[in-house]
Amino acid sequence: MIYLLLFLQFFKTGLFSVGGGLATLPFLYEMSNNTGWFTHSDVADMIAVSESTPGAIGINMATFAGFLTAGVPGGIVATIGLAMPSVIIIIIISKLLSKFKDNKYVESAFYGLRPASIAMISAAGINVARIALVHMNVLSEGGSFLNFFNLPAIALAVVLFIAQKKLKWHPVIFIAISALIGIIFHFGGV
Repeated sequence: MIYLLLFLQFFKTGLFSVGGGLATLPFLYEMSNNTGWFTHSDVADMIAVSESTPGAIGINMATFAGFLTAGVPGGIVATIGLAMPSVIIIIIISKLLSKFKDNKYVESAFYGLRPASIAMISAAGINVARIALVHMNVLSEGGSFLNFFNLPAIALAVVLFIAQKKLKWHPVIFIAISALIGIIFHFGGV
């Protein structure tokens, strides 16, 4: 039963997450809230792993989420579920391409989908920033406002953002640097 649920959840995600892999994030957060298969923190880990491994980020995240939920078979089922709508739609569109090519309704639909994709990706980015850059529980536990912010993470994000803009290195280098700094700070007790 879990495999069918995984397939259906990721089929829905693949069908409606227009705009690339990061557009799957709102669906993953909704899945987290509704099913309890994984936490929002797990989603942040999925993003980190998916960004640092070869392949499409959406597929990588589906595989990771499915694996967390139901092991290797779950990863396979979630991946197939996510990819299936695209395969079906591409097959249909390729058969009808000449009719759709200059259709004003199709052009208008894509005009509306572009800002929707930006909104979904931005909302997901804000959720990831909230998980990585602030400690949401500090204020409710009576901690100081300054402890609300994860200052080392914010500093790392700012430094890496500036370095990425100036140095133009491959993103994998920045991901590796971030992972190394995380290991040093987390396990080194710095």
